[in-house]
Parts: sequence; structure tokens; C-alpha cells
Amino acid sequence: MTGAEQSGLTAAAGATGAARHPAYGTTYDRGDGGAHGGRHGASGDGLPGGGKPGDPVRAGADDPAGPADPLRVSADGLPAWLEPVERAARTVRPDQLSRFLPPADGRGRQSAVLILFGEGRDGRPELLLMERAGSLRSHAGQPSFPGGALDPEDGDPHTTGPLRAALREAEEETGLDPSGVQLFGVLPSLYIPVSQFVVTPVLGWWHSPSPVGAVDPAETARVFTVPVADLTDPAHRVTVVHPSGHAGPAFTVASALVWGFTAGVIDRLLHFAGWEQPWDRSREVPLDWRA
Repeated sequence: MTGAEQSGLTAAAGATGAARHPAYGTTYDRGDGGAHGGRHGASGDGLPGGGKPGDPVRAGADDPAGPADPLRVSADGLPAWLEPVERAARTVRPDQLSRFLPPADGRGRQSAVLILFGEGRDGRPELLLMERAGSLRSHAGQPSFPGGALDPEDGDPHTTGPLRAALREAEEETGLDPSGVQLFGVLPSLYIPVSQFVVTPVLGWWHSPSPVGAVDPAETARVFTVPVADLTDPAHRVTVVHPSGHAGPAFTVASALVWGFTAGVIDRLLHFAGWEQPWDRSREVPLDWRA
């Protein structure tokens, strides 16, 4: 799932409120069991210390996946620094992420992306991204989250379908071993008018990293990770302006310009997790019609 095809996506900030879990259709609440068993506390380079670890989110009694299903969404054992992201996923409203929401009549092709957080060799939080091959006719060379359209075998798009699709697509595109990923949150589904995709962002914790790379070089130029500290660094924040007039947040990281849907979601996650730092929105990078 690339950034450019969703160039019409506009993020909108606002006050947080109760959110309904988009994958299960079940409202998730804090459990009353023990505290996070996080391995890491404070994180430097502009990141907050993660706050005081709270009680984990537990699957509800009416969760179709059930507590024994490996696809269940759970915050048990997350590192403390991820707690603000997990909290944001539970509380953010759809209209706080975008003004483009799934059509009420059910139109749109169901898809999912995996927003995978891990820790680098230096222990710093990082995010997994991929870059499309430069030879492609559409969205060449653009960074994105791993992901794509749901297949029939992924199941119900309103239950575990997006979870299964996000992991499957990530494995197919990057070689990721899904057994090393813990799904800990799902953001509200968003709509992309240009491509008519209904996209469900699935949040994952890469607790057991596996080798990753471009599985098909004809489709993917590279797979890479970006330190979260680089994403929060104001020096790496810009506003991209498309010839159509659309303007949106972007990031200049890892020799790449991350923009569109991918950048919009990252921007909102940083904001609602409390990691965003003031940055100069007047710094503009123009795009051309091929973007």
C-alpha cells in the first residue's frame, strides 16, 4: 500500500475520545490485571520515556478471535515505550485521523497495512517500511507500510480479516516471520477516494526480529527500518505539495521522502502518542504529476 495513491488523505487533529475497535467491532477497555512487563523504559533522542506503564488491553469476551487465537489483539508484555501508541490506538476517533472515512454503503476494496514497531541493535525504537521498485508504472520508488488488499481466505474484513491480511502481505513482501510479531492495536479504517481502498492499519510489536528484504525486486526496491527518533526530529519534517494543490505532512528519512497515506498515519500516531515535536510546516517539498 503506497503513499501516493492516497494523496487526498488529510489528517485532522482533535480531542481524543472512546474508539470502537475496527477489526472486531468490539470496544476494548483496560483490563484490571497486572502491569506491562516492558523490557525497556526511557528512550532518548526526543522520545518520551513512555510514561508509567498501565494495565494491558485484554480481548473482550465477545471477541471472535478469543483469547487463544494467535491473531488476537493484546498489549500484554509490550515494552513501556509503546504504551502511548497502544493508548492512542484505543482512543483515537476515525475523524481525528482523516476526513476521508469508509462509505456508509460499504463501497471500497478492503485492505490492511502493518505498522510494525521494533527495536534496533542499539535498542532504539524503529518502524518498518518498504520502497516500491523504481521501474513500476504506478507509484514508483515510493515508501509505504507493508500491506495490500484482503484475499477471500483472509476472512471477514470486520473481524480478523485485516489482521491476517496485514501479516500475510508483510510476509509476502518483506519475508517477515509473522510468529515474531504481536498485534497490539488496530486503528480505525480509513478511505482512499483515489483508489477506493478501505484501509485498516494494524499495529504490531516486533518482539522477535527476523531477516527481512525485498522478496520480489520487480515490485519492491528495498525494505528498511527508520528510527522513531528520526521521525520525531523536526529537521526531518516537511510539507509536500502536489500540483493538484494537496498539501500534507512528510518525512525525509533513510534517503527517502515518506508522504501520502503512510506519512499521514505516522504523523497522527506521533501526535496522539505525545511524541510530536514542533516543526516548521512552511518547509515545502514540491511533487510532480507522476507522484
